[in-house]
Amino acid sequence: MDDTDSLHGGCTTEVLFHLIQNLPPNVEVGQARLVRLWPFARQRTRGNAAVAIELKTSDEPSLLEFFDRFWNDTILPLKGRIEASRHNEREQFPSDPGMVWFTELEPNVHLYRNGLRQEMTIAELPPPAKSWGGHGRIGATLAVCWPAQTSTFEGIAWRLPYSHGNRKLDAKAVELVDNMDSTFLCRDDRLGTSLLAPRGNSPVLFGVRTWTKEAAEEALQLLISGEQTESVQGYLVFETNHATNDHLEDSIDIEIKRVEILKGGHTLLYSSTNQYMAFKESGEIASICQQLCQGDVIECMGMQSPDGSVHIEYLRIKHLVDVRARPLCSICNKAMSSMGRNQGLRCKKCGRQIEDSWVKTPRSLPVNRWIQPPASARRHLAKPLDEASNRENNL
Repeated sequence: MDDTDSLHGGCTTEVLFHLIQNLPPNVEVGQARLVRLWPFARQRTRGNAAVAIELKTSDEPSLLEFFDRFWNDTILPLKGRIEASRHNEREQFPSDPGMVWFTELEPNVHLYRNGLRQEMTIAELPPPAKSWGGHGRIGATLAVCWPAQTSTFEGIAWRLPYSHGNRKLDAKAVELVDNMDSTFLCRDDRLGTSLLAPRGNSPVLFGVRTWTKEAAEEALQLLISGEQTESVQGYLVFETNHATNDHLEDSIDIEIKRVEILKGGHTLLYSSTNQYMAFKESGEIASICQQLCQGDVIECMGMQSPDGSVHIEYLRIKHLVDVRARPLCSICNKAMSSMGRNQGLRCKKCGRQIEDSWVKTPRSLPVNRWIQPPASARRHLAKPLDEASNRENNL
């Protein structure tokens, strides 16, 4: 299912949790999935994630009848919610939930990749055995088609109904989870803040990301059992495409033709064929891009946006051109100027003349080191650099 939330609140993972809790007794529950999709889709949800679950039953007609009731009672009332766009720069659409059921469906790598990198329509999708609702059927189908060739896990717990205000997590438990070898993106070290609890109006109390299912289960129990952690209505471990880099193509080398610093601190790099955007929030990436010069060569990875520019998610400097300047006058300490081709240099203030020459200015930018945005500014799908065993080939 997908598209059950808006900026006003709600959470598709919580809706799936309630579906699982109310299943008929003869249904065997498999692994739940949480799949992030193309972040530039116009009619995307707040978290841009769809969910799916494998269910096994010997009585499919009864299960479909249960789906009908659950849809009408629980999901359909969520349709049409929208929050004023003052909370977000992009245009908002009313929620348009969708749910699909496939009796059988093979994983589809091509379809999944398209869902990560371009706008999709319902007409492009394989027909389900049964479906409910509207636009949300796109993400729902892609969550089922996800081949899960590489995956991570996220343990999610939900607050009690009608809980509001600041989320309460036990500080000692948070520290233990932060220090587990198999957790990732639990903390933004640059800001010294935890990333476990979401911002905004959401029923999620926390989400802890891990490399293994066992670690997700352990982390969930540590957090839930913490003395200062507020009570939860339930929890679930999802298999996810977080930190897989599934959304990216191979890295590309570009020679810088021009650098433009935009209002707000964003930076636009121009090559001979394309444009590359480094957002202010990308931290070191943005600050380095502002210091690049014509002729510098960088290697980068990023997702192409609808306007054709590439949003940089990983960057490495491969070559820096020498920055040259005219020498300073030994008397006036002012930069000397050329008197013309092969005519030497002259100080405009005192008139001193010397032979034509240049002084190379050192550049202290890091070369041959991969850089990515801080944890709080990365896409869900971006793989942390410190997890790459070979940064040359395994981002």
